[in-house]
Amino acid sequence: MVSTFTYKVKDKQGKLLTGMLEGDNQATVATKLKQMGFVVINITEKAASPTLSETFQRLSKVKLKDIAIFSRQFATMINAGLSLTKCLAILTEQTQNKNLSRVIDQVRKDVEGGSALSEALSKHPKIFQNLFVSMVKAGETGGVLDEVLLRVADHYEREGNLRRKIKSAMAYPMAVFAFAILLMFAMITFIVPVFEKMFENIGGELPLPTQILVNMSKFTRSYWYLVFAVIAGMMYAAKSFIKTEKGLEIVDSLKLKIPVFGELTMKLSISKFSRTLGTLLASGVPILSSLDIVAETSGNVIIARDVKSAGVSIKEGETISAPLSESKVFPPMVVQMISVGEETGVLDGMLQKIADFYDEEVTSTVNTLTSLIEPFMILGIGLLVGAMLVSLYLPMFQVILLMGKQ
Repeated sequence: MVSTFTYKVKDKQGKLLTGMLEGDNQATVATKLKQMGFVVINITEKAASPTLSETFQRLSKVKLKDIAIFSRQFATMINAGLSLTKCLAILTEQTQNKNLSRVIDQVRKDVEGGSALSEALSKHPKIFQNLFVSMVKAGETGGVLDEVLLRVADHYEREGNLRRKIKSAMAYPMAVFAFAILLMFAMITFIVPVFEKMFENIGGELPLPTQILVNMSKFTRSYWYLVFAVIAGMMYAAKSFIKTEKGLEIVDSLKLKIPVFGELTMKLSISKFSRTLGTLLASGVPILSSLDIVAETSGNVIIARDVKSAGVSIKEGETISAPLSESKVFPPMVVQMISVGEETGVLDGMLQKIADFYDEEVTSTVNTLTSLIEPFMILGIGLLVGAMLVSLYLPMFQVILLMGKQ
């Protein structure tokens, strides 16, 4: 594919010149410029204005499954003896996710221009995280890139499977909750006004629950835009607060302390910590770099703080397990297994065993939660709707009682 490149060169008299030139890659353009007698200073590919189709492609999300498939196919082709550029060219054509395909093509151009694969991947941090780049760099250094890419694929596949299990298990409760919200809104907006007209014909003072429901209906119908504005404002304020350092710390701390759900968060965090650290160490990434990456990708500032403490401990010549034993997140069993792994020199293997154990624990906890949440949510919706219906019929009950007394 021919692209346009902007260049900065010096001529034989030392005069600085700039311009544009077409070529297959930076190396081709550099060769042309040298043949013309110029000293090359800088060559940059000119970004073309994206078409509407390309804009939509860039918005398409790259999932863990896409990265796992890319890694496994890449490893297979490298093992077959194909060059990096040939592998990347084939993957550009084969990859179904158009956004990922576009990025792979850019990586190919950078590699053809003389960049190392890890360096080319690092230019796309939103697609290829620090974990991926560090493992590829270790694979390049050790000459085992195909093995490392297979480990990456396994890592992302397992993490993706765990996420899918949780999403699948929580889909029904979330759907029931959404249905409850819509049902309440529909009753307040459409059903209560019908009863309100009946109450006006009956006359008299309404019972307190009925009056509250009628007032809510009037307010929602008259100031619905204000209701939505308040909800949107609260969501924006909460999102802004979570982005702050203090807010993030409070939220992440609450995630670990909430009854039942806190236990699930803890198990998920330990599983992710163990699998990520184990995969990095098995791929040859230095332990300090591995701990930095684990802290960065932990998704919880409390966990990240404990992992950073482990990094400080390593720098001071101590073990990882020492600071983790003082953590409120890591159970004694996990700390002991890590300690045994350090003593026997098989820390990466021990971490993978911990990750496998907690993956099963997460699945079991999610299944238990699902079985408990469903009946409680149905009961809650029943009580809510029942309370609203009773509130609507209370005035009629009063009228019937009065008629009976007469």
